[in-house]
Amino acid sequence: MRIRYDPKLKQLSRELRSGSTLAEVLLWNQLKQRKMLGFQFARQKPIDRYIADFYCPKLRLVLEIGGDSHRSKFQQDLERQRRLECAGFRFLRFHDRDVKKDMANVLRQLKNWIEQHGKTTP
Repeated sequence: MRIRYDPKLKQLSRELRSGSTLAEVLLWNQLKQRKMLGFQFARQKPIDRYIADFYCPKLRLVLEIGGDSHRSKFQQDLERQRRLECAGFRFLRFHDRDVKKDMANVLRQLKNWIEQHGKTTP
C-alpha cells in the first residue's frame, strides 16, 4: 500500500534523519536491518502531512519518541495521532528518557505489542 504524504516533507525528512536525537539513533540501531522480529522499519517517514519518527509498513505501526520538548506540543501530537489512527495507522509512544536509560524495556514493550497486535511474520 502506497502512503500519501505532502511532497514538501521529503526534504525535511532527509534533514531530520541527518540530525537525529540521541534517543532516535539508539532506537534506530535496534530496529534497522530487520532486527525487530524480522520487521522492516523506516525512520523519519513522511505520512500524510506529518513525519513519523519510525514506521513499519507491514504493521502500519508508527513509533514516536517524545521528550520534555513535547510537553508543549501535547495537543498537536494528540491531534496528529487521532488523524493517523483514523487512517488505519497504529501508534506506540516512548519517552526519550526511557529509550536512553531503559532500552531493554522499550524493546520488550515493542516486541510484546507486535506479538499481540501484529502479524507473527514479516
